[in-house]
Amino acid sequence: MNIPEISITTAAVLIVMQMALMLSVGLHRASVKIGVGHGEDEALHRKIRRHANLAENAALFLVALALAEISGASATNIGLVAGLFVAARISHALAFTSSSGSHTPQGSVVFPAMRAFGAFGTVGSGLGSPRCC
Repeated sequence: MNIPEISITTAAVLIVMQMALMLSVGLHRASVKIGVGHGEDEALHRKIRRHANLAENAALFLVALALAEISGASATNIGLVAGLFVAARISHALAFTSSSGSHTPQGSVVFPAMRAFGAFGTVGSGLGSPRCC
């Protein structure tokens, strides 16, 4: 059996990202003394969503990526799909550092563009992972 080294490395990167986002939520909760939910704190709401969005997408992607890698898919294609997914997830998390990245029409177009890249990059890499032969 092939050891899915690219998938393992991708998982390690995503775990670090997940822990960083979780820590961001926890520290913000402590500073504003909101234990559950987000209250009326929009910054906390954005932090919760960027953390949850990674959690919602990463596990299934990693399973599909590892299965494709174990099945003998091209290492180059696996690496490209994994790199796209990680870049998309970083872009999405960064987009949510600003209210203009989370449905607010005013402000810079950079954050909505980063969010769009995050969403479309996630979809593209997710659809590509089972077929990266």
